[in-house]
Amino acid sequence: MAKQVVAQIKVQVPGGQATPAPPVGTALGPHGVNIGQFVQQFNDKTKDLNGMICPVVITVYNDRSFDFILKSPPAAVLLKQAAKIAKGAHNPKDEKVGTVTKEQVLDIAKTKFEDLNAGSLEQASKIIEGTARSMGLEVVG
Repeated sequence: MAKQVVAQIKVQVPGGQATPAPPVGTALGPHGVNIGQFVQQFNDKTKDLNGMICPVVITVYNDRSFDFILKSPPAAVLLKQAAKIAKGAHNPKDEKVGTVTKEQVLDIAKTKFEDLNAGSLEQASKIIEGTARSMGLEVVG
């Protein structure tokens, strides 16, 4: 008999630093999943990301087993890291908080390409540039 999907849970967890505390524990607890097992597997797979926010989609089955798919970090997190800023602008139309180069945008687009709804790397770069503008970052070069 095939496993039946009971739930799909989406959470964002720091890479390599998952704990049974929220958001992981509160998301998995009601479904009867072994939280310790998930935390151990997640931390093993993401130990190289070292604290960077990592979206994960967890599929829970009727026998309380699970599997998960790691996504690439959010574009805003990657842009903040590239621009070396703590947070985006409150009013991005009027204030600019930093700059990113076209090369940095292209690198981020390559990282996020699988998770973006884009047919080419050029389209993916435009999506990342739009995110940068909405954060108050200037794209130069």
